[in-house]
Amino acid sequence: MPAVERNWVPGYPVDLKAILGPLSRGPQYRTSRFEASRAGPAPTAWWATSTPDGPATLRLVSQPSDGCVRATSWGPGAQWLVAGVPTLLGATDVPDDFVPAHPVVAETLRRAPGWRMLRTRRPFDACVAAVIEQKVTGLEARRSWQSLVRQFGEPAPGPAPSGMMVLPTPQAWRRISDADFHRAGVTPHRIRTLRVVASAAAAIERTAESSGVEADRVLLALPGVGVWTSAEVRQRAHGDADAVSFGDYHVAKDICWWLTGERGDDARMAELLEPYSGHRFRVQRLMELAGAGAPRRGPRMAVPQHRGR
Repeated sequence: MPAVERNWVPGYPVDLKAILGPLSRGPQYRTSRFEASRAGPAPTAWWATSTPDGPATLRLVSQPSDGCVRATSWGPGAQWLVAGVPTLLGATDVPDDFVPAHPVVAETLRRAPGWRMLRTRRPFDACVAAVIEQKVTGLEARRSWQSLVRQFGEPAPGPAPSGMMVLPTPQAWRRISDADFHRAGVTPHRIRTLRVVASAAAAIERTAESSGVEADRVLLALPGVGVWTSAEVRQRAHGDADAVSFGDYHVAKDICWWLTGERGDDARMAELLEPYSGHRFRVQRLMELAGAGAPRRGPRMAVPQHRGR
């Protein structure tokens, strides 16, 4: 299919890495990638995804010289994907009521003029990725992800970088056997949740244009999907600026350390983020952009081994 192209002038700086960073879960992530641009110093961002019209690949290049974002897409869903570029890159994110209550928040915000909240409108894909990450190390989750997407996904349409894939469809997720999941290192609890999510794909996808509150209600009604998983989905798919990651192994400690210089738990994080109600994830993402967080202590968590029967 021919490429679909669009030049969009957002009227604000666009930092593709800062905005699209949450789509990537590791340097070899198969559904998104950044590479040096041949057109200039700005990086080129690639994203392969499902859409309501079928799979598609999106290439984005931001040109600071003229303030233009150049979008090119291939595949059955190319038109849908290109039409949604402004939403993807934060055009609907207008945080006029966000007032930093801590100096480090204000300084990081000042240093990130090209960052806005991501909104993919692809909640099913975000939910599958979050379930795979439940209660395991990042390394283990990435290994599982790579194995499953490589085996059951499909090659990204168009001239995408080598190895890029589109996630398996809900039907494909339902067909994956327990043995294949186990070989990919996915534990029984997550297998059950992935099957629930795949069966509820239509309901999850209907939240794509909903508010974070409505999406949270739908997601939390699914067995195996809790507060953390719902937040991870809403951060990426719905642009929910308040979807802070309660229950994460590191986030509470990192935010408390960043804001106070002291470690803390979820309860303490909730206290510190109270002045930011409506924007609590915005603070979390700014902390990530600042590269801040509590010093790591002790040995790394061991990576368990799972073998199929």
